[in-house]
Amino acid sequence: MVRELERVTVLGAGSMGHGIAEVAAIAGYDVCMRDIEESYVADGYEQLEWSVEKLAEKGQLGDDPDTILERVSTTTDLSRAVVDADIVIEAIPEDLEMKQGLFRDVEDAAEDDAILATNTSSLRVGDIAEPLKRPERFCGLHFFNPPVKMDLVEVASGEQTDDEVIDAAETFVESLDKTAVLVRKDVPEFVVNNVLVPFMEEAAWMFDEGKAEARQADAAMVFRRGYPMGPFELADFGGLDVLAHSREQWGKPLPDCVETRVANDDLGQKTGKGFYDYENGDTYQADGVDYEPGDGEGFDTLRIEARMVNEAARLVGQDVADPEDIDIAMRLGGGLPEGTCRTGDKLGLDRMLEKIESLYEETGAARYEPADYLVELVEAGHTGEDAGRGFYDYADGGPYHYIAHTLDDDGVLEVTFDREERLNALSTDMLAEIQRLLESVDTDEVACVTFEGAGDRAFSAGADITGFTIAEPTDLMEVDEAVETIYEFERPTIAKVDGLCLGGGFEITLACDIRIATEESKLGSPEINLGLIPGGGGTQRLVRLVGGPRTKELVFKGEQISAERAADWGILNRAVPADEFEATVDEFITTIANGPQTALKAAKRVINEGQDASLNTAIAMESQAFGLLATTDDMLEGVEAFTHDRDPQFD
Repeated sequence: MVRELERVTVLGAGSMGHGIAEVAAIAGYDVCMRDIEESYVADGYEQLEWSVEKLAEKGQLGDDPDTILERVSTTTDLSRAVVDADIVIEAIPEDLEMKQGLFRDVEDAAEDDAILATNTSSLRVGDIAEPLKRPERFCGLHFFNPPVKMDLVEVASGEQTDDEVIDAAETFVESLDKTAVLVRKDVPEFVVNNVLVPFMEEAAWMFDEGKAEARQADAAMVFRRGYPMGPFELADFGGLDVLAHSREQWGKPLPDCVETRVANDDLGQKTGKGFYDYENGDTYQADGVDYEPGDGEGFDTLRIEARMVNEAARLVGQDVADPEDIDIAMRLGGGLPEGTCRTGDKLGLDRMLEKIESLYEETGAARYEPADYLVELVEAGHTGEDAGRGFYDYADGGPYHYIAHTLDDDGVLEVTFDREERLNALSTDMLAEIQRLLESVDTDEVACVTFEGAGDRAFSAGADITGFTIAEPTDLMEVDEAVETIYEFERPTIAKVDGLCLGGGFEITLACDIRIATEESKLGSPEINLGLIPGGGGTQRLVRLVGGPRTKELVFKGEQISAERAADWGILNRAVPADEFEATVDEFITTIANGPQTALKAAKRVINEGQDASLNTAIAMESQAFGLLATTDDMLEGVEAFTHDRDPQFD
């Protein structure tokens, strides 16, 4: 049996250690942070304290910072740190013997039923647990740096790890308000590093072959393929020594361009020089990266993505993780705009396999050996989205990657924009999913629709600019089509705005029938700052709400306005304190969901269409709708309920 987890011990007070301790304390756990020297502990606690205070200043904490800090104790005494712990998380350097020695001592001092976990990013869980007497209590909990900001934790099982321990570890991760991805088999580097390292490594091999320059590769992957950072930029950012260690510890060859720079101590940003020069006199500058869009011409982007897709297929085929979990991991832990399996399906798995096979035949290098699962998919004709099936089944349009939705017994369709890691920015795929859902749902089962953003930072911060820079002009039409689908949906729609509501998110809000926001929310149309104007009807719906002068003020200045001002201007129906938000929304939902559905449908149509018609035409539309409604059962029920002084019971 696994005990209830209340007391957390973190071993190591470095950037990962104090970050994990901070996350646990914020979640309400009592935490002990331990390191081998008092100075290390003091430095770690100082960083933790600074971070907590910064989060408090930004209003991102549920508790007072003093209350959170009171939950954290520190020590250099290992026995004292772990004796009462329910879960012990190690966050020390990536040295197998060091980790093994530490856990031998921990196991002797901790309770027999305590969970022991390593934050390793590259070693096998089973190798670290090898000297332990109770390896079934041991697992991997790989947090990403910085833990307070990164949403992903890879929960890794060793060959002897008890299932109850993994279940408890997943529950613990979720209690930290993090997303747990289960790594079902004990492979080194887990999911994210297995797929992301080839992104950097393959570009370096191309550099060695004279087929790429750093700026060329980075510009191509960012501006042509939409990645947030280029491969050389990312390698410099994380440290070339880290990349080298990830290859060398498993006996994998290292590109010469990386090996040479590591030998010269040119490790990237942290030393002032790597593939880019970050030195500026006596200081370092993060803006040493200076590639531009035009630099990426002629670079073979497919070669890098084929490597990544092949590694993802290897993980799926070996039952390490499902495509869904791999894609979530790559978005949350790798910072990618879309999951690698989804990328493979869009580009075509046959193209991926052809590229990998040609490289394998040309070089014989093990890194290019085609994954058995990728071969199986292609041979079965499952080559991706265009074929109807690849990693995913697209028979009914495919899974929903970027929105979540539920339809309850009262007919309330709840739609959540699910890209919290990007402030719910609208990609072309997300817009297509919104449109697909609204066009495929049985409207007879729907009473109303609510739209909200995942997390508490944003409804939607607007369009995913990186994604739109690589989109075709026809793709950009999806913004208008998706927003128009929301506007024309025959049931009432409600925008639940909590946090940033900008650009495309603002346009979706304007397309909804009812708009409710927390007082702390910010709304606006910042497109002018990008040399654009609002799309999705953003200018035209706004001008009909607030008039020309205020519309021009919002559009011309591109500023964010408070929810209170938006309510005063008539953009919002309500701007309410955060603690009244859900109750206010629920009041609207209850009234609408229990209302006469035929009349609500007619009212929405007449109001929307009447705005664009002459007054006489609009009144005629209203009169016609009124006459038709006068013959319905709902009208008779309403009259009878009024006569008998009771609440109506509409069908």
